Amino acid sequence: MIFSEIYGVYYKTVAEILKEAIDHPQQKNELREIIRKNAFKESILNIEPALYEERWQLLKRDGTTPIRKAPTMPLTTIQKRWLKAISLDPRIRLFQDEWTDFPEVEPLFTKDDYDVFDQYADGDPYENEEYRSHFKTILNAIKNQDLLAIEMKNRRGKKIEIQLMPKYLEYSEKDDKFRLIGFSKRCTRTVNLGRILSCKRDGSVYENLPMQKFTARSRKVIFELADERKALERVLLHFANFEKQTERINENHYRVTVNYDRDDETEMVIRILSFGPMIKVTEPDHFVNLIKERLIRQKVVDNE
Repeated sequence: MIFSEIYGVYYKTVAEILKEAIDHPQQKNELREIIRKNAFKESILNIEPALYEERWQLLKRDGTTPIRKAPTMPLTTIQKRWLKAISLDPRIRLFQDEWTDFPEVEPLFTKDDYDVFDQYADGDPYENEEYRSHFKTILNAIKNQDLLAIEMKNRRGKKIEIQLMPKYLEYSEKDDKFRLIGFSKRCTRTVNLGRILSCKRDGSVYENLPMQKFTARSRKVIFELADERKALERVLLHFANFEKQTERINENHYRVTVNYDRDDETEMVIRILSFGPMIKVTEPDHFVNLIKERLIRQKVVDNE
């Protein structure tokens, strides 16, 4: 699990804790501050007890460590093989042109080693140079808060031109597509990057444009989780790319709040149902109803 987002962060965070523990015993408030800065909000639920209860035998109960030298994290052979494997994903080139090739190792896996069965096949053209150029232009515009002049095709295939202040990019795993969220003169807009024909920085002055305030599209779902068969660990990994908060109710039960985009609501319903009875959705009511409707439809299909 060293390659997952959660455990990668865990290793880095524990390394920072040990560096401080070599210098002086770590008090709980110091340890929690390091976790807060380097890991996820809910990571304290796992890291702190694992260290202080000496399940990870790296820190003693008095906050000292038996380790003499500050830990380093050089790449192992299997890590290099992992990096080489993910470098084969064409989406990597959207964020950086250069990538260490590690010619001395073979990739840990290739696309021929797995099948994605719950994803649409008409994803964005990540290897298209024009698409990549649009993507980088949008990233820079989000960073610098530049207006964009976009020519695109709408759902009916008609060419339209819009002026957009970009807010953020989001990725749909189910659709295998990127979307740009921003606002124009009249409303909040969602732009599928695959429909963009041209995209460039607009020279207009943003402050002088009568644009509406950005309207958040975020929704949230709250569910209770029974931590059986490492359910908490699997949920945190499964929803690693979503903003979320985790509260401990008692020894084996947790309340999890996940924020998601309203366009991804169907995908969120499917994800939650995949955990079966270990998850119980409590809020909001409309999401509870979506779960019920989905289960009823599935029952009808199974009985046919």
